[in-house]
Amino acid sequence: MIGTCLLVGGIVQAMLPGDRFSIAWRHSVEKTRWEERYAVSGDRLVLEESRVEGFGAGMEPPQGARLVDGSWRWVPALPPLPEVRLTLSPYTEDYTVCWAERCAPLHTLVHAADIATVTLRPCG
Repeated sequence: MIGTCLLVGGIVQAMLPGDRFSIAWRHSVEKTRWEERYAVSGDRLVLEESRVEGFGAGMEPPQGARLVDGSWRWVPALPPLPEVRLTLSPYTEDYTVCWAERCAPLHTLVHAADIATVTLRPCG
């Protein structure tokens, strides 16, 4: 089965089945929504699209971004990634992870301390 594993401290905590998922969060200063959509491609994650609601600290859309339904959208020029790391913190809003038409806060998917790094990697 194709999927994405969520690891904390190198231990698999959860698996997102399917070949696509998205991660969304609110910028800690600007409070605007940011979202990234990924696809699993073999042993890599491909960032298919980034979206941001507005401009602000470190959130300027790149040249070629399109404004669609209130969000700037673009395809980042990144090579496929072996993993994506997210930091859980009680000082910022939680990430929302969506896959296979389901969404959940990241902290409900993994067992972690108040501050932890969650690594997302393809698994099968």
